[in-house]
Amino acid sequence: MTVRIPMSRRRFLATAAASTAITAVVPKPYLSRAADRPVITHGIQSGDVSLDSAVIWARADRPARMLAEVATSDSFKTIHRAVFVDALPETDFTANVLIDGLPGGQDIFYRIRFQDLASPTIVGESMTGRFRTAPSDQRSVSFVWSGDTAGQGWGIDEARGGMRTYATMLRNRPDFFIHNGDNIYADGPILAEQKMPNGEIWKNVVLEDKAKPAETLAEFRANYKYNLLDKNLLAFNAAVPIFSQWDDHEVTNNWWPGEPLTRAEHQRKKYVEKNALILAARASRAFHEYMPLRFTQTEPGRVYRKISYGPLLDVFMLDMRSYRGPNGEGQDESYGPAAYFLGPAQVAWLKRELLNSQATWKVIAADMPIGLIVVYDTDRKWGVEGSPRATGRRAAASSRSSTSSRSSSGRACATRYGSPPTCTTPPRIITIPTRRCSRTSSRSGNSCRARSTPEASRKTKWTTRSDRSSST
Repeated sequence: MTVRIPMSRRRFLATAAASTAITAVVPKPYLSRAADRPVITHGIQSGDVSLDSAVIWARADRPARMLAEVATSDSFKTIHRAVFVDALPETDFTANVLIDGLPGGQDIFYRIRFQDLASPTIVGESMTGRFRTAPSDQRSVSFVWSGDTAGQGWGIDEARGGMRTYATMLRNRPDFFIHNGDNIYADGPILAEQKMPNGEIWKNVVLEDKAKPAETLAEFRANYKYNLLDKNLLAFNAAVPIFSQWDDHEVTNNWWPGEPLTRAEHQRKKYVEKNALILAARASRAFHEYMPLRFTQTEPGRVYRKISYGPLLDVFMLDMRSYRGPNGEGQDESYGPAAYFLGPAQVAWLKRELLNSQATWKVIAADMPIGLIVVYDTDRKWGVEGSPRATGRRAAASSRSSTSSRSSSGRACATRYGSPPTCTTPPRIITIPTRRCSRTSSRSGNSCRARSTPEASRKTKWTTRSDRSSST
């Protein structure tokens, strides 16, 4: 038998309130949104650091807003600057931004995370990097330089430790790194295996869009993504700012603007495109998307620039590719479009900036050795690829600077610590002091370290050291 007890309105409301209270304190299952958060896909970078500014970079996995905070301690207790920039499909979700108003001669910490543009309440995990701004006084400055990353089919062999040169350079704790070009080998596929002369097998990490010479924008972008799969490079990028320039392999071997892709080398590589200029346009876009470079409003896409790093040092980054005339036999009798190497505008810029520079040391980062004769078309065995051998180019080269200079160029082979036994042309650094100097050097490969100090300036002496642990 069921007995129904009448419930007054007051009692009903009290019972309902109690029930609601109990429901409120009962724990509900937690719904994690971690999978929905934007992810930093290829680490973080900084570059073009000066006395009071630097460029920072990151890439997201979706349309997102890059949120960046800058502080002078890794606790980020006091935020010195906070900026944002959007990472969109048009830039392959990469984002870089110039941070200015920084204190000179300071360790700077930057923290990056991404905010989902479609769901602004969702913010991803952060990554922290660091760099040091240029000194405002005559303080010691050190830097490393190298080039030619993942060339000739030698990619990332994780069993051999990956790109260990970057770990070696990081252990030296330089203020910055000059990459002299060939940041990628867009024309050099990375296959799963490479047979070494001793019979061992070099096993590469592989990426689908890196399996053929790059022609599409996606394939050029993939070359940069490939390098950023290496743990050594990621750690280096987070700790050391880069000053980067490009050379030929960011596009294709020995290219010049407007070159028809008709050489035997082009035919072997099965290019579908007919001219190097379309490759260069796509390659330039990918280069500027994936490298932390300063943007030049007057000439978007410009690579050559001056970076002032305190009173002791000015760094001049050249572009020996974008403005040159056709490669050929080098028989030009006068300086004209056929003999262009840097191009008139860049030559005038370099002269002007060198004359105006008040720095004790001027370092010219040249992506090609000036004066080194290089065979342009190895199938025909004639011509030079851009050395000032031709009368016109020699005249242009001799007029660049009347200041005494020291150049490090030549060839070296790397076989240490199980590296693939490849020969590479060492990176090109020319140092020009304001006073006559002596220079001592030693070289064992193509990762080099230099230091400029107040003491060295007084003694007018420049020293370099080279370290190499594996091929880059």
